[in-house]
Amino acid sequence: MRHWVLLPTYIIMLSLLFYTVVAAKEETINEQRMQLYLQFDSPDVPWFNLAAIDQFERNIQQVRNDIPKREGPIAIQYSEEYWVGVLNPHKTDTSPESITFFDGKGQDGNGDGIADPNNPQDILSTMATFLSGYGQTEEDFKLALWDYYKREETVNQIMTIAKLYQYFETLELDEHSFPVPTNYDYSYKGTWGASRGWGGRRIHEGTDIFAGYGTPVRATSYGVIEIMGWNEFGGWRVGIRDNHNTYHYFAHLAYFNKDIKVGDIVEPRTIIGFVGSSGYGKEGTSGRFPPHLHYGMYKNNGRTEWAFDPYPSLRIWERQDKTR
Repeated sequence: MRHWVLLPTYIIMLSLLFYTVVAAKEETINEQRMQLYLQFDSPDVPWFNLAAIDQFERNIQQVRNDIPKREGPIAIQYSEEYWVGVLNPHKTDTSPESITFFDGKGQDGNGDGIADPNNPQDILSTMATFLSGYGQTEEDFKLALWDYYKREETVNQIMTIAKLYQYFETLELDEHSFPVPTNYDYSYKGTWGASRGWGGRRIHEGTDIFAGYGTPVRATSYGVIEIMGWNEFGGWRVGIRDNHNTYHYFAHLAYFNKDIKVGDIVEPRTIIGFVGSSGYGKEGTSGRFPPHLHYGMYKNNGRTEWAFDPYPSLRIWERQDKTR
C-alpha cells in the first residue's frame, strides 16, 4: 500500500529528471547553433535573422510528415533544383563552379571547395547570400522572406522569432510557466473537446482554469503579443506567439495589464491581465459564467494552424512552478 501512495511522487520526479536531461542536451546543441550563426553574422544579415529561419524550419519539420527531418544542428534545407540549378543535369552536384554555371544557389561556406547541401556552414552561407541581396532593414528582410516562402503567415512567424532572439540575445527561450500564480486558489481539469453551445455548435479548444475575479494571468512563454482586444466568444483576450510556432490564447479576462500592448515582448510570468468572466456577447459583456481563464494553444505548421490540447503542458508547467 505504501508503494501505491508513493507512486505519484516517483512519476513526478522521473518527469522532472527527464525534462532536466532534455534541457541540458538542448543547451549543448544551441551552443553549437549559435557558433554557426555567428560565423555568418554581418550588418546585412544579423545572426538572429538566420537563427529565426532555421528555427522556423525546425518547427515545421517536427509537425509535418511531408518534410524530411534534417539531422544535425541546422534545420534549413533546400530543393535539389534550388541548390544545383533547374537545368543542371547532375542533381547531386557539389561543385561550386558548375552550380554557379547552372544558376544554382548552393554555396561553399567552409572553403573546402565543395558546396554540400548537408553541411551546416554551406547551408547557412547559402541563406546568408540570398538574404544579403535585399538590404539591411527590417522591411528588406520581410521582402526576402516573402520572395522565399510566398506566405504572409510564415513571414510574420519568422519575424516574431527574430524579434525574440534579437531582444533576449540567446536561443535559450524554452522556459514556460503556469498561467496563474500557483499560490492563488484555482482549479482546472482536462475539458478538451467538450461541447459548447453559445454562438453555434462547437467544441472546447482549450482548458478552463477557474480562479477568483482579478487573479493575475501570466504569459506562459517567451513571445510577442499578437492580439489584444475584444472577441464575442473570448471577451477581453490576449494572443501571444512564441518561437516554436505556437500561439498562446488567454480569454475571458476582466481587464488587461495597462503596461502592455500589441507588439510587446513578454517572458514567462509577465502579467498580461486578470481573470474575469467577459465574453459571449457584444463588447463589454460579462458575468454569463463563473470567472475563469480560458487557455488555448495553437500550432502553425507553415500551411495551416490548428488547436491542440494544452492540458498536458499545463500539468508540467504547474509542477515546475511549484518546485521552483
